Amino acid sequence: MMNLNIGLTYDLRSEYLQMGYSEEETAEFDRPDTIIAIENALHALGQTTDRIGNARKLTERLVQGDRWDLVFNIAEGLNGLAREAQVPAILDLYEIPYTFSDPVIMGLTLHKGLTKQIVKDHGCPTPDFKVINQPEDADSISFDPPYFIKPVAEGTGKGITPRSIVRDKNDLKDACLELLYKYQQPVLVETFLPGREFTVGILGTGNDAEAFGTLEVVLLENAEQQVYSYENKEKCEECVQYKLVSGADDPSVMEAEHVALLAWRALGCRDGGRVDLRCDELGHPYFLEVNPLAGLHPQHSDLPILCNKIGIPYIQLINRIFSSAATRVNSMSREVLKVRKCV
Repeated sequence: MMNLNIGLTYDLRSEYLQMGYSEEETAEFDRPDTIIAIENALHALGQTTDRIGNARKLTERLVQGDRWDLVFNIAEGLNGLAREAQVPAILDLYEIPYTFSDPVIMGLTLHKGLTKQIVKDHGCPTPDFKVINQPEDADSISFDPPYFIKPVAEGTGKGITPRSIVRDKNDLKDACLELLYKYQQPVLVETFLPGREFTVGILGTGNDAEAFGTLEVVLLENAEQQVYSYENKEKCEECVQYKLVSGADDPSVMEAEHVALLAWRALGCRDGGRVDLRCDELGHPYFLEVNPLAGLHPQHSDLPILCNKIGIPYIQLINRIFSSAATRVNSMSREVLKVRKCV
């Protein structure tokens, strides 16, 4: 395996908490042990690493003239609907390859409404939905309750509580207004599905991508029921059982993995991530959303949890992601990027 100088971009939760941001505002950001785990895995794979940090620190380093053969990017970004696209866009400007999806895909997939429209056009089943930009938009919804509502561009369950299930259309406008005010972004309203919930792990890009395993999200007795909420995710050790399921003996899982892979390829996601799905009352899975920048904490993030249950070592997970991204380090860019300092 070729030896590369790998930059690491990330957002540390502790740094933003020290700046006064709240626990919820920083919920998607990483802990130091995640960075250490990724770095140790890359070292074991024979790579050299350089910790960069968040998007602002990346721009400072680039202005100073620093360059890398490849950047292992897990930076979530802080502001705007395209915040996950910020680091990839900066790296594209400087012609530096990086892990995971490009800025177009990162911007698209953070917006759940636009994502659902794309996968729907490619034949993926997804619940009926409407994006609410103002409370009055709720009056024009044509499909029947119960509804499920959430901010259109948040992750880690932010904005999702038991109140996300709206069973009476007369209550929908006020429920949307509350989310519009709190999160200052549109609200996604979709048909509530009462069945099982799956998260499918994907590794690879394009035709090389594979759905390598699936977890069923099972809520325990002390969890907020029927919703994979922010509270349940924050207290996942107490509230959630992640059950390994197999398409070999479960038709719903087999169908979920087919839909997940179809959506992944339709959206153009790269290297690795997750697709979340939920079943209707008949057991048929529907696409909910995709995470092309999935968490990589070795014990607490869904993708590594899935790998642990299957028996895929953490170093192998990082190697699969790195190897997929490394195919984009072509001979021309390597010659240019060998210069660590530019005048």
